[in-house]
Amino acid sequence: MNLPAFIARRYFFSRRKRSFISWLSLLAMLGVGVGTMALVVVLSVFNGMEELNRQLFKSVEADLTIRPAKGKRFEAKPALIRQLRQLPGVRVLTGVAIDNALARYGDSQTVVRVKGVDSTYSQRHQLDSVMVEGRQVLTRNGYNFAIVAEGVRNNLTITPEDPLTPLELLFPDRNRKLSSLSPDAFRQQRLNVSGVFFIEATNYDDLVLIPLQVARELLGYTPDEYTNLEIELTPGTDELALQATMQTLVGNNLQVRTRDEMNPDLFRAIRIEKLFVTLTLAFIILVASINTFFSLSMLVLEKKADIGIMGAMGAEPGLIRRIFLLEGAIISLTGATVGLVAGLALCYAQERYGLVGFGTTSAIVDAYPVKVRSNDLIVTVLIVLVVTALTSLFPAQRAAQQLVAARK
Repeated sequence: MNLPAFIARRYFFSRRKRSFISWLSLLAMLGVGVGTMALVVVLSVFNGMEELNRQLFKSVEADLTIRPAKGKRFEAKPALIRQLRQLPGVRVLTGVAIDNALARYGDSQTVVRVKGVDSTYSQRHQLDSVMVEGRQVLTRNGYNFAIVAEGVRNNLTITPEDPLTPLELLFPDRNRKLSSLSPDAFRQQRLNVSGVFFIEATNYDDLVLIPLQVARELLGYTPDEYTNLEIELTPGTDELALQATMQTLVGNNLQVRTRDEMNPDLFRAIRIEKLFVTLTLAFIILVASINTFFSLSMLVLEKKADIGIMGAMGAEPGLIRRIFLLEGAIISLTGATVGLVAGLALCYAQERYGLVGFGTTSAIVDAYPVKVRSNDLIVTVLIVLVVTALTSLFPAQRAAQQLVAARK
């Protein structure tokens, strides 16, 4: 039998009377439980928001992207393209040319981000779920079309059903003298708009998709020049292993980046916010656990006679110390267990029933997304353990010193 644990349980579960110490212990349990529940729920919401952003980016960006280490464009020979496409795990490789351009439609104009994609882009089916008007067509019967973001459509008042008004794209010609009075100083392309897509992310509001060949003519790219090479992977492929293989193949002048690495600022901001929220809630749990400190301190005074009896029976200071440390652990871990269960239950209810919504009809999802991760639960338990040790150590040490003082 573990004597310190047995005595600690007897102190905790004693029903002989409900003293102020007992109510203080219950209050400490409640504080730790509420703090633990809040920590589980808030961290899960941050995880859900992170996954939601990944889903948003997945509608436009590829699993892996090859881009130049310096500058905007690079040259990729057909032999390199073939090698990349033949790598195990590569489902689709799309050549891309991207740059800013001036867009005109009727009497309106705005600056847009033109993205030229080759014929393999349609195999990725990324825009299927975000098309809000028209069709996802870039080339048909020898005619070229553009697909625009909702923001571009609103800025230019574009009507995809109107075949008589083309979208005009202009880009400065580097080989000619730039002058606002000379139309010949700009390369121009005119395309009809076939469709409109909407993605719940402001950095895609200015996007215009056009065929790669049209983009090369507009931006002045050679047939082997690209801004990016976008790779969609076969499901189940080891993304990091394939990234390392591609990096070796393309050399140091090019970078192979995952979808997360293409959006480092957003995910870094989410992780920093998550860190500060974790520290804040950990501090709240620590403040709530102060009640444990007071409860144990008063319990040491109440059990002074018991400590003396145990000392007379040969108990060592270490035994007394462990009794009160375990008493603090019972109080805190009981509250933490209840908090964990309540937090997981709330996350399940939010995921299943959407208890808390965004409060707007324009959001891509109706309710706050949540995702429980095991490492967050481990961090939560470790925080409770550290807080328990901090709040229980001094009263336990004081009880051991009281035994030593009684023997002198």
